[in-house]
Amino acid sequence: MIVTVNGEERTLADGATVRALVEDLGLPEEGVAVAVDGAVVPSSTWDTATLGAGAEVDVLAAVQGG
Repeated sequence: MIVTVNGEERTLADGATVRALVEDLGLPEEGVAVAVDGAVVPSSTWDTATLGAGAEVDVLAAVQGG
């Protein structure tokens, strides 16, 4: 299936979870926020939150700087 992640189309397996997407992006679990179709998905539900075809996903990662 195709979803849009941060404005770019990405192909994922049908029924992919938010956790699978975060891992596929190579991001750590901590310091990452995910919203699907405008709704924030708590990290405690990433294992069960499945993505649907056409979903709009925003992934934000905290960065350090000064």
